[in-house]
Amino acid sequence: MKRCLAPFFIGCMGIGGLIFGCKEGAPRSSEMALQTTDRELPEVVSFTNHVKPLLSDRCFKCHGPDKNAIEGDLSLHTAQEAYKALGKLKDRHAIVPKDPGNSTLVERIYSEDPNLQMPPPEANLALTDHERALLKKWVAQGAEYETHWAFVPPEPQAIPETKGQWGSNAIDAFVLKKLEDHGMAPSARASKEKLLRRVSFDLTGLPPSMALMEQFLQDSSPRAYEKVIDRLLATKDHAEHMAAEWMDISRYADTHGYQDDFERTMWPWRDWVIHAFDKNMPYDAFVTYQLAGDLLPNANLEQILATGFNRNHKITAEGGVIPEEYRTEYVADRTQTLGIAFLGLTLECARCHDHKYDPISQEEHFEFFSFFNTIPEKGLLSSATEIPEPYVMVSEKDAQGVLHFINMQNSPTEEVPVMVMKEMETPRKTFLLDRGAYDRPTVEVFPKTPESILPYKEEYPKNRLGLAQWLFSEDNPLTARVAVNRLWQRMFGTGIVSSTYDFGNQGALPTHPELLDFLALKLRDEGWDMDGMLKFMALSETYRQRAQISPEMLEMDSENKLLARAPRLRLSAEMIRDQALAVSGLLNKEVGGPSVKPYQPEGIWEETTGGGGGSTASYVQGTGGDLYRKSLYTFWKRTVPPPSMMTFDAASRDLCTVKRQETNTPLQALVLMNDPQMIEAARAMAYHTQKAKGGSLKEQIAHMFRLATSRLPNERELQSLLEYHDAMLAQVRQGDVDAEAYLSIGAFEVGKEVDKAQMAALALTSHTILNLDETITRG
Repeated sequence: MKRCLAPFFIGCMGIGGLIFGCKEGAPRSSEMALQTTDRELPEVVSFTNHVKPLLSDRCFKCHGPDKNAIEGDLSLHTAQEAYKALGKLKDRHAIVPKDPGNSTLVERIYSEDPNLQMPPPEANLALTDHERALLKKWVAQGAEYETHWAFVPPEPQAIPETKGQWGSNAIDAFVLKKLEDHGMAPSARASKEKLLRRVSFDLTGLPPSMALMEQFLQDSSPRAYEKVIDRLLATKDHAEHMAAEWMDISRYADTHGYQDDFERTMWPWRDWVIHAFDKNMPYDAFVTYQLAGDLLPNANLEQILATGFNRNHKITAEGGVIPEEYRTEYVADRTQTLGIAFLGLTLECARCHDHKYDPISQEEHFEFFSFFNTIPEKGLLSSATEIPEPYVMVSEKDAQGVLHFINMQNSPTEEVPVMVMKEMETPRKTFLLDRGAYDRPTVEVFPKTPESILPYKEEYPKNRLGLAQWLFSEDNPLTARVAVNRLWQRMFGTGIVSSTYDFGNQGALPTHPELLDFLALKLRDEGWDMDGMLKFMALSETYRQRAQISPEMLEMDSENKLLARAPRLRLSAEMIRDQALAVSGLLNKEVGGPSVKPYQPEGIWEETTGGGGGSTASYVQGTGGDLYRKSLYTFWKRTVPPPSMMTFDAASRDLCTVKRQETNTPLQALVLMNDPQMIEAARAMAYHTQKAKGGSLKEQIAHMFRLATSRLPNERELQSLLEYHDAMLAQVRQGDVDAEAYLSIGAFEVGKEVDKAQMAALALTSHTILNLDETITRG
C-alpha cells in the first residue's frame, strides 16, 4: 500500500471512549475525595462494609496482622488486640467501645499535631472528614468486630421478595432487590441479534455463524434462546474458549522462561484441559486432577498428565545461578498459584513476614509451601535438551488409548515428554525461611492450612491430595466463591467481587454478597457443574439486558455495580484475532496438538535471544493451515509473548493471572490497521463474500457487515460504507493505493479471475468493518 489510510486511523481512535467507557468531565480522585466528606453517615456503621476497608487500607501496615511490623504495641485486626490496655502503665486504650472520648484512636485521627496525627502525614494515607466521622461513630456504637466476610462459610440465602415482576431465575431477584433499594430499575432486553452475539462470544469466544443467526431469528418458540445456549455449550469451541482462560490461570507457555528461554513440551497437558472442559468435568475433579492426580488411588496416565498444571512455572538453564535458590522459586510459584487460582488470596505476601493485611502468618505460608516441596526436581537445567524431572512420555499408543484426546498428528516425534508431579521416595524437609531466602532455614514446618480459613483435618493425608480434599470441604469458605466469581466475571465482565485475585482484607467487597453465596452453594451442591452455572447465568434477565446507558444510570451507578444494564466489553486479544479468522472463512478449527507460529514482526526473537540458542533463537513462521489456527494454539515464548496479543492486554504468563487489565492505546488501533493477519482476513472476507454472494455491491457490503457485527446495517451505515468503497476504488484507480501490493499481504491468494481494483476496494471496505467499534466489542 502506498500510504496510510486516514479513515482507518480516525475510525479506530474514535471508538476508544466507547470501548472503555471514557467520560468527559468525570471527577478526578481528589474531587471524588472531596465529594465524600459531606455524605450522610449510615445509621448503623458496619465493620465489614465501612470500617475494615479503612483500617486495612490506612492502618494495617503498622497495626495489622504482621506481628513483626506492629508499632506502639497496637494491632487493629482483632477486637482482643484493639481493646487491650496500652502504654507502660496500661492506662490508655486505642478503642474503648461506646466511649470515643477515651479512645486514643479517635483522638489521634482528629489531631492536627503532626507528631500525634494518625495516619502520620509522611504515610500519605490521610483520612477524609467523612472517614474520621465513620470511625468515631463506629466506636460510639460499640466498636463491634466481625470475622472477614470471605472467611465465613457461605450460608443458604432466601430468594428476596421484590416489588417488580421481572426476572427469569433467582439471580434476577437478588439483582432487582438491590436496584429497588437504590431507586433504580433494570433495562429492557437486548435485541435477539445483540443477545446472540453476546452469548456466542461469552461461551465460545467466536461470533455466531450465519446459519445460527438465521435459525435463532426464525425460532419464535419460548425455548429458542435456551436451545442456543445448549448448542453453544456442546461445541468444541466452548471447550477451547474455557481452556484459553485456563492458560492464563495456569501460566502456560511453550518455553521455560528466563534469558535462554528454551522450548518445552506441555501442549499434551493443554489438550487434556480442552478435553476436561469438553466433557464438562466437575470442577472439584478438574482441580483435584491438576493438584494431585498422581496421588489418586491407582492413578492412570490421564490423572498424572493433569498434574502438569503444577509444572507450568518458569525454569532456568542460565549458567552461574544457584540451583537451590531457583528450585525454591519454583515451589514458591506453585504456592502462589494455589492462593490466587483457588483461594483468591495473596499467599506470596506472607513469604518474607506475616501477611500485613490478612491473618496468614509466615509459618502458615511455608506450611502451604510444604505441600509442593516434595518432588524430585532440579533448580537448574544443564542444556536446552534436558527435560526437567519428573516427567512422563506420551506416545502414539497412549494417544490411541487412555489419552485419546491428545492430537499427535502434527507432533514432530512419535513420543513427547510432559512435565508432571511425582512424590519423592523420601520427602524433602521444609523449613520456614527467614525473610523468604532459600539459604536461611529456621524451624521445620509440615503440611497444614491457616486456622483463620479452615483448620486441616487430621484425617486428610498430609500431601497435595489432602490439600485438594481440604479445598473442596463443605466448610471451606473460599473455593466455591472464588470459582463462581470467576464464572460471573466471564459472563458479566467484572466479578461480584471485582478483585478476582484477592478476597482478603485488601480486596473489594462483593457488590451482591447474598447472590455470591447463593451461587457458590448452588455450584457446590449441584456437583460443581461449570456449564450448568454458565447456563444459569446466561438465562437470567440480568444477563439479557440492553447495554445502553442513560444519563441517569451514568450519574447513579457509572460503574454498573448494581447491574441495571449489561456491560459493554472489548473482546479479548484471542477473540479479536479469532473473530477475524472466523468471519473471513480462514479459521482452521483443528483441535489440539503442538503450538503453531502465525504472523509476527520479523526479528523480535533474534533481538532478545540469550546465549543458549536452540529452537527459540529465531522465529520460523508456520505455513498453510497453521497460520489460521485459533489463538489458543499460538506458540508462547515467555520472554517475547505474541506481540499483537500483548498489545490487547493478554497476560504474559509469567505468573498466574485471573483478571487481565484493560487498556486503550494507539497501538491497539495500529494492530487492527496493520497486522498482516487482519489485512489478510479482510481480503479473504471480501473475496469469499464476492464469490458466495455475487449480486450487487450493496448486498456484498451488507453481508460483510452482518458477518462482523451479527446484524444488518441500517440505511445510513450502509450508505457510509458504499461511499467509502467508492472513495477507495477511486484511489486505487488513481494509483494512490497499490492494489497488487495490498492484495499480496498474507498467504491467502485471491483467484486470478478477480478485478484487482474492485477486489482491493472491497477488501479495504471489509478492513474498515473489522475496525469498527461494534466489531471488537460485545454489548
